[in-house]
Amino acid sequence: MSDFLIHHAISRWAERQPAAPALRIQGRALSYADLDRASNRLAHALLDRGLEPGDRVGIFMHKGLELGVALYGVLKAGGVFVPLDPFLPAARLEAMIQDCGIRHLVASEGVAATLMQLPEGSRPRVYGLTPRDGLETMDWEAVGGFRDSAPPERLIDLDLGYIMYTSGSTGRPKGMMHTHRGSLTSARWGAAHVGLGPEDRVASHAPLHFDLSIFDFFSTAQAGGTVVLVPEGVTRFPASFTTYVETEEINVIFTVPFTLIEMLERGAMEQRELSSLRWILFGGEPFPPGQLRTLMQRLPGVRFTNVYGPAEAPSCTCYDVPPLSVDDDTPIPIGTMSRNSQGLILGQDDQECGPGEPGELCVRSSTLTRGYWNRPELNARVFLRLPSEGPLPHIYYRTGDMVSRGEDGLLHFHGRKDRMVKTRGHRVELDEIEAALGLHPEVSEAAAYTVPDDRGSKAILATVALRPDAKADAAALIRHLRNHLPAYALPREIAVAADLPRTSSGKIDRTRLQSHDAAAGSP
Repeated sequence: MSDFLIHHAISRWAERQPAAPALRIQGRALSYADLDRASNRLAHALLDRGLEPGDRVGIFMHKGLELGVALYGVLKAGGVFVPLDPFLPAARLEAMIQDCGIRHLVASEGVAATLMQLPEGSRPRVYGLTPRDGLETMDWEAVGGFRDSAPPERLIDLDLGYIMYTSGSTGRPKGMMHTHRGSLTSARWGAAHVGLGPEDRVASHAPLHFDLSIFDFFSTAQAGGTVVLVPEGVTRFPASFTTYVETEEINVIFTVPFTLIEMLERGAMEQRELSSLRWILFGGEPFPPGQLRTLMQRLPGVRFTNVYGPAEAPSCTCYDVPPLSVDDDTPIPIGTMSRNSQGLILGQDDQECGPGEPGELCVRSSTLTRGYWNRPELNARVFLRLPSEGPLPHIYYRTGDMVSRGEDGLLHFHGRKDRMVKTRGHRVELDEIEAALGLHPEVSEAAAYTVPDDRGSKAILATVALRPDAKADAAALIRHLRNHLPAYALPREIAVAADLPRTSSGKIDRTRLQSHDAAAGSP
């Protein structure tokens, strides 16, 4: 197979259909030929500044056509792209840059102020920004002066393609290492399952640092389709999003249930012509059956697929949702293992569970991460090595998700076995929130927990006990957290209490706090 690296698809389609749009945003487009040439120029600029194979390159950008140029330019140079949330606070950005050893970073103008807050010793070389004091920059005009031919190939498919960070229980984000081979396996599965073709327009609703975006970019590129980037301002307003779907004639959407519920309830769907839509994939958290049923009735010509898979093993199961009966509110299954994936359901002492018996899902897949960057102790804990018929063991990832397998072979999700939660599609470690609250000098103890919200997801709440004579209030604590956590991990409410309830063993009784707030109707 000639295409064995993620970026090869761009060059292939640049030859076959050079004028076809690879990327669109708000009516503007970049063709496959232009994307191929522009990403080659960026690759040469990175190589000229000393990029070596396997070097990590940050992508710290808002949605725009240059985002695709950055992604493929880094890969063509032999680098490993690290998508960074453009709304990150400077302290968290600095932690990721240092942890991953990022010496090169592609940015958009809207993030310059955050980069200027980094200590001078932590500032990487920046591409895509106009010159400014305190940063070593190369703007797009200067990048455009480099050769537009493809640079020499310096990778194989087992090399890393990207590292994606997610919340860590100790307060330290953890980076998942993904190879070209794993990414291509996932991309080709997505393109084949949905039947993507060159005529398809696929919405890029999720930000690049969210694992759903990998389908948007890579599956679409495999098929020669068009990635329609959804600006951040549009994603915040359901009515704006449905208008965007209509005007851009989007065919395929992969997003989280929260977005679809918002689209259903506040998206003015009855006023939109959405006949272009043919497939909606959703994942990240359970979709309440009643709301899914209503959405399916509103969009009778659209197919729906529940895609499950932690960011460590993307799209490892799926379930094509059939028409839902009116009186059936049974939770939607997560389906069966996808192509080139295997799963074990293990109970206590790692014994395999029987049909209908809940246990932890452990996954072996070609999409599986190579492990967490610079975290050997975590890798030893979450990867299970089982004997095989050959010299190498079979390696399974402990997902932390509790599932059961029905007599029909379908997998059913039962929740988490640890303190990682999913809220509106984002993974959040509640321990990380508590650790960040504990950094405030006036906080004695903190407890973070969740209650159901009215969108089929979870709302994060927290209760803190303050030190004697402390004056901090909830607003001050939220301001403090904004310097340490991404916006999606901020508690919706923080309560200040004289002390925290305890279990008989003296531990903080988070269950009692959770039950009290749920009964009180919070949030």
